[in-house]
Amino acid sequence: MPKKEKEIKTNAMRMLDKHKITYEVLQYECGEFIDGLHTAELTGAPPAQSFKTLVLQGKSKQYYVFVLPVAKEINLKEAAKLAQEKSMEMIPVKEITSVTGYVRGGCSPLGMKKQYPIFLHESAAQYGKIYVSGGRIGTTLCLSTADFLKITNAKLQEFTI
Repeated sequence: MPKKEKEIKTNAMRMLDKHKITYEVLQYECGEFIDGLHTAELTGAPPAQSFKTLVLQGKSKQYYVFVLPVAKEINLKEAAKLAQEKSMEMIPVKEITSVTGYVRGGCSPLGMKKQYPIFLHESAAQYGKIYVSGGRIGTTLCLSTADFLKITNAKLQEFTI
């Protein structure tokens, strides 16, 4: 009898399992970083419901997580204002793993090393479900927007993208 392959769980999946939150795992073939639009294309996820995770650091050295539509860019001045920081910048790629526990292209807003303040773009509110990184390259998670907000304590915010 063939051995059943054990599904590799990421911290994001473990967090959802622990809180008994229903989610769907979408796998895609990819050996390296690709952007969110290509990820949505590979998984068949609607691009408008697909969100990327950006980790920013304020002047205070505090980290913040912004979750926004994959096709959009963040306005750093507005992000700083929302986080009540003087200024804000993206963390360097080389620091992503040490800050979040994830790699570039597989950085999930769920299950990071530490719980940082999370801002979810308000456009997510119009969808019952959203798609976010599953915690490694080649994995996307789909879960209800309400569950995402509940488990992350994210602030649903309007910000310019």
